[in-house]
Amino acid sequence: MTYPLVRELAEDGIPVRLTCRVLKFSAQGYYKWLQRPISPREFDDAYLTNLLVAAHRDDPPFGYRFLADELVVKGHTIGERRVWRLCSEAQIWASFVKKSRYGKKPGPPVHDDLVKRDFRATEMNQVWLTDITEHKTIEGTLYMASLLDVFSGRIVGYSIGSRMTSDLAVSALRNAISLRSPTNTVVHSDRGSQFRSTAFVRMLKNNGLRGSMGRVASAGGNAAMESFHALLQKNGLNTKRWETRDELRMAIVTWIERTYHRRRRKRSLGKLTPIEFEALATTLDGVLSVA
Repeated sequence: MTYPLVRELAEDGIPVRLTCRVLKFSAQGYYKWLQRPISPREFDDAYLTNLLVAAHRDDPPFGYRFLADELVVKGHTIGERRVWRLCSEAQIWASFVKKSRYGKKPGPPVHDDLVKRDFRATEMNQVWLTDITEHKTIEGTLYMASLLDVFSGRIVGYSIGSRMTSDLAVSALRNAISLRSPTNTVVHSDRGSQFRSTAFVRMLKNNGLRGSMGRVASAGGNAAMESFHALLQKNGLNTKRWETRDELRMAIVTWIERTYHRRRRKRSLGKLTPIEFEALATTLDGVLSVA
């Protein structure tokens, strides 16, 4: 309900007809609304709608389920059905997935499948997933290789470039190793040539990591990584037409570091963000080790 907003602006001296024209509804409806009593439920709906609009403005791709989680975490008692109704009335919608137009041709595996589609982990740096995604700009295509920690869903390393080469995959892996200092970590990928390259395999071996590859050429063989890339495409890359690679590069980094890591709550993590979940796990490990 936007009528309370009109009244608030009117109290600040902004003409009612001007506000109604900007918000695209009739002033007559507003004056009719003023003449009848408003229930507490309606005022509560208006207040919650303003909160939902503000949260959605910060991250437009968030759907009603994630918006409901945001309000609950901030102390508001509200169910998903009510959030869905309010979002529908306020026309708050998440963006849609744009399907990829390219396919992958698998090569022979250079590692056994150590994951077997069981995308679970009981501690950090136990299992990493890796893959490469791409997106077009007017200037040309941009590629990103990334590694995801299955334990928290956090992106522990990534590299962005204009060519989909083994160097891109190796650079992402090097960044992840530098950040996390892993030991005996399983690094699972598809059968792309970048992950079968001598340089990538050597990087794994020299750092005490174990390579893993799916037995079949399907998204299910690396589903959790594919899911992250689909989320990135929907919530970040497909939101506009990008002029240059540098512009898109900055958008990717911002989305991963600001939104995905620190604002996007995951139900599989108890409605915590990846950063919050890892911080909690580290704290609990410290408490248990002392005990």
